[in-house]
Amino acid sequence: MSSAGGASAVRGERSAAQRSLLAWFRTTGPIYPWRERERDPYAVLVSEVMLQQTQASRVVEAFPLFMERFPDVGSIAEASRGDVLRTWGGLGYPRRAASLHEAARRIVRDHDGSVPTDVSALLELPGIGPYTAAAVASIAYGSPVAAIDTNVRKVMARLELAAEPDEVPDTDVVEAASRWLAREAPGDWNQAVMNLGREVCRPTPRCDACPLAGACAFRASGRIGRRSGRRQPAFAGSMRQARGGVLRELRGRDRAATIGAIAAALGLPVTRVGLAVDALERDGLVRRTGSGRVGLPR
Repeated sequence: MSSAGGASAVRGERSAAQRSLLAWFRTTGPIYPWRERERDPYAVLVSEVMLQQTQASRVVEAFPLFMERFPDVGSIAEASRGDVLRTWGGLGYPRRAASLHEAARRIVRDHDGSVPTDVSALLELPGIGPYTAAAVASIAYGSPVAAIDTNVRKVMARLELAAEPDEVPDTDVVEAASRWLAREAPGDWNQAVMNLGREVCRPTPRCDACPLAGACAFRASGRIGRRSGRRQPAFAGSMRQARGGVLRELRGRDRAATIGAIAAALGLPVTRVGLAVDALERDGLVRRTGSGRVGLPR
């Protein structure tokens, strides 16, 4: 077979595999509440920020409540930082909520209340990195750009490179994701690959349930998968736990409290709570009153 013929065959196989994955996504993939509003750029932005470092099952519960309280960019932009943090609740990583709040204010100020359509403009917003910018642009606006998160990185490394993502350069994974992007349906494709990574292409992949199995180099190589070599730091006893505890306590209070009162409620040393409050204040997530009490931002 000529080189041109070989390339044509590869494109044909890839196109067939793309159709299989898109059909799986549209008919058997999990239905998340944000899918119902994927033509609303603001809703897409909120869901993608929530999904950063958080399991989809937790976002399923948080997303509708947040959207009910803040149904559009204007409503969240006009709200106080404290109100946004209260509504964010226990979803975790509250700096995301603060960044989303600031991003909404900039969208109102600089973009007439409309979420930007292109990746470069989205990247200028607080808390928006390459993945989130690509996800919003592709899902909400149909821009042909690959959105590469942890799940997509895993799928693409295995599918085309027969490797785990920590075994190959990121540039190779990015190139693979760009080659595989279904440009006629980039939003559906990006979501499909992410869902596949969450539901099927797990540390030990469920190849029997994978619509890309026939095209997968990892499966053809006989590999069976393994967990990433990266280890998550322990949460118990961490500063992240203390920070989360302080915010949880403040969300349940109508007024500012002393560090001592917060420490007593959490059962933590005053010095540890003081350090957590210092860190939260630097991130704009709490405020100190003139008397030294601590509360949520106004």
